[in-house]
Amino acid sequence: MEFVKPEDILDIEGIQADFPILSREVRPGVGLVYLDSTATTQKPIQVISKMDDYYRMANANIHRGIHTLAEEATALFEEARGKVARFINAPSEKQVIFTRNTTESINLVAQTWGRAMLKSGDVIVLTEMEHHSNLIPWQMLAAEKNLQLEFIPVDADGYLDLDEYEHLLNLGPKLVSFTHMSNVLGTINPAKVITQMAQSSGAIVLIDGAQSVPHFPVDVQALNPDFLVFSAHKMCGPTGVGVLYGKKTLLDEMPPFLGGGDMIKSVELRSFSFNAVPHKFEAGTPAIAEAIGFGAAIDYLQYIGLDRIAAQEQVLVEYAIERMSEVPGVTVYGPAAKDRGGVTSFNVQGIHAHDVAQILDGDGIAIRAGHHCAMPLHEKLNIPASARASYYLYNSISDIDKLINSIYRAKKIFKI
Repeated sequence: MEFVKPEDILDIEGIQADFPILSREVRPGVGLVYLDSTATTQKPIQVISKMDDYYRMANANIHRGIHTLAEEATALFEEARGKVARFINAPSEKQVIFTRNTTESINLVAQTWGRAMLKSGDVIVLTEMEHHSNLIPWQMLAAEKNLQLEFIPVDADGYLDLDEYEHLLNLGPKLVSFTHMSNVLGTINPAKVITQMAQSSGAIVLIDGAQSVPHFPVDVQALNPDFLVFSAHKMCGPTGVGVLYGKKTLLDEMPPFLGGGDMIKSVELRSFSFNAVPHKFEAGTPAIAEAIGFGAAIDYLQYIGLDRIAAQEQVLVEYAIERMSEVPGVTVYGPAAKDRGGVTSFNVQGIHAHDVAQILDGDGIAIRAGHHCAMPLHEKLNIPASARASYYLYNSISDIDKLINSIYRAKKIFKI
């Protein structure tokens, strides 16, 4: 089978040169092959330099001072918010709230909208493929408020059962919350269809975009979710900063999440009034340098082009699945390549996933092994763990060839 080369879509060598870590040796004579971008992506020099510039030349707190540094820092921070808004086509940058990560964004919705709007007996619909970040906050809230959790099943091929979902909507859920793309199976779920079905039944919709927003265009006005959450560190940005996008009517109705500085309009000894959105949800000094770095990461991804990144990943995942199918005893989980993002979770018969990952690490190949914060999904698959290789704009066909060669080496070591 002939494959289009990623190099025909993107300048892979040029992109790799932008990422200093990709040139290192993990041990003498062993170069790094990074195939763990679903956990976190590497950072280009453009992002690193932008954060360094802030600390060197404009370090100050924001929204508080009138001196030059404070005004420059505030401008850079709010400029980054605007970049995020345009990246997801939000109607207003005021609908973009900076959090620490996707997990905090979901918790914010659960602890503000969920605690204020949900009552005993209300139904929340999730899916069986959710990351723990989109399970535990709702489990905690359900225990507190006596809510009912229901789950859209995952079929044997890694797709959501939308017929069963339709039946679940007959229960009249108040919230439907689901992952746009599975971090284990790579399944790209039909977000617009799921959203329309939920909203037609009167439910609010939260989309976990941690794995989708970095990899292909996500337009909130086209998808029309009530909430969208994602993280910078999975899209070439720094750790410690994420996003909650919400519809303004909902954000205005929601109570504050945390109390302190910057989220207030006025304060008296026994009372306070809170600030307008988005500042209402951003108590205290935020991750200023990280937000600025996030803005630089968005600039970088837009320069490369999200459509081209998605096309390059499609080539990589098709090639990876084809090569893995050639290896006796390897099982790849999830749907057909055309319906997934750049993720291949797999197991090698007779070798635990952790052992596979350790042997691959000896060849400089970084993958993830374990349950990937999706224990219920692994239970559904009837496996204790899986090995996961994931791909991004800096990966090439040769990276996958090295992965396959190392899997063969693992089989040889275990005499399988």
